[in-house]
Amino acid sequence: MTRDALDRLRRLGEPLMVELSRALWRVGAGFEREVALRPIYERHAAAIDDDALALALECWRAAADGSDERRAARLLLDWEVEMHVGRAVAELDERELAWEATASVALADGGLVPYQRISIDIANTADRGQRLALDAARGRTVARELAPIRRERFARERELVEALGVAPGYVESVEEIGALPLRALAAQCERFLRDTEAMWCDVLRETLRRDLGLDPGDAARADALVLARASGFDAWFGAHDMEPTVRRQLGEMTLDPEAGGRIRYDTAEREGKRSRAFCAPVRIPDEVHLVLRPQGGASDWTTLLHETGHALHFANVDRGRPFEERWLGDNSVTEGYAMLFDHRMQDRGWVGRYTGLSGADLARFLRRAGYEELRFVRRYCAKLLYELELHGGALPERDVPARYAELLSSATGFRYSPDDAYVDVDPRFYAGRYLRAWQLQALLARCLTERFDEDWWRNPRSGPWMRGELFSMGQRETADELASRVAGHALDFAPVTAAVERLLES
Repeated sequence: MTRDALDRLRRLGEPLMVELSRALWRVGAGFEREVALRPIYERHAAAIDDDALALALECWRAAADGSDERRAARLLLDWEVEMHVGRAVAELDERELAWEATASVALADGGLVPYQRISIDIANTADRGQRLALDAARGRTVARELAPIRRERFARERELVEALGVAPGYVESVEEIGALPLRALAAQCERFLRDTEAMWCDVLRETLRRDLGLDPGDAARADALVLARASGFDAWFGAHDMEPTVRRQLGEMTLDPEAGGRIRYDTAEREGKRSRAFCAPVRIPDEVHLVLRPQGGASDWTTLLHETGHALHFANVDRGRPFEERWLGDNSVTEGYAMLFDHRMQDRGWVGRYTGLSGADLARFLRRAGYEELRFVRRYCAKLLYELELHGGALPERDVPARYAELLSSATGFRYSPDDAYVDVDPRFYAGRYLRAWQLQALLARCLTERFDEDWWRNPRSGPWMRGELFSMGQRETADELASRVAGHALDFAPVTAAVERLLES
């Protein structure tokens, strides 16, 4: 019975994901201003109604521990829960997507900036007073217009998940069926923040004083954005060279950048396109869209490499694998592959070979990369700790904004605004997926180096190995299982910390 039931869920599930993914890609890429999610869910109601959810739950409970049926049932149950929530909050998601595509930020001088451009403008504004004003205007806008939508959505999601009775609470449900060990990961985050505190204080003080003339304690979120932009290195990271360079590098490791036409690149400027790049697998593995809105310089190169890692993964999944292994699973895996590629921008050999940076300029760039890596990981550690408090039920709603600002500001050394308490949150603890991806990519990079030398990224034998041993599997395995199979190690922050230390010694 279990096998037939799983096959039924697969047959019904994939058409829904294809239609839903296509709609979200089109609005994110700026081709549509609005998206109608509710009609899509209704057309595929049989895939995600109460009966389908109950069937997935029954299969999960009935399957033997360690069996293929148990693995498949968990993946499908996790997806059913996500779709059950998605259908219930579709009106809120539609409102949010429409708002992001059309909203403008009102400036003090009466001007308007499209919301999708405001972060790009902040990162490219050299005048500190102007960028702080831009960010303050952005904060006021999202607190007034976007945060209420997000707040209502998160509350509704927690209520729905807890009502299903999969586990005692929302956090426990994500841990149980999402294969995301949130409590253990939070403990690792707390250790990482403690262990890197002194190193972070040193590099933050140095970077702020040298590049912005600021002291720690005076810097704000907008200053972090302009530092991440790293415009002083633009001469080595031209917009016209970016995509040809990445294509060249992939060719050297015998990875087809277009995967036989299955990957489509969209790196043009377009009004309404999301400022945050994304990879949209519309039909896995046959149609994968890579969408990037240019911001300029090295950050665009990093972003393109990141999304290329996603695209190569989805476009090289074995099409014979079942729906849940191609479409679903632990997204720490695909994020790990994405980070494996974007971290080539921290690789001395890669940067020297493909950008022309050398000598003291290369050393400066790598040290800046170490600063940025440490800032990012510490920021995401704080995000996870905050989100556990947000969703755990013990934090009174009136204290949420202040607690967000306190945790993020303390971890990063940049002043965060309470305005972003509900905006700087991804559904279902996705910050945890990113953190495990950081851990996974460090192990994968070490494994590739051991197999194919330090320049594995141009070794013609490494591409076929990655296609066969990594990408083709889809997300059948969790990040833990993949790390154990390929690298023989458990996930932790030790290799991440070691890599940062090497960069800061450049």
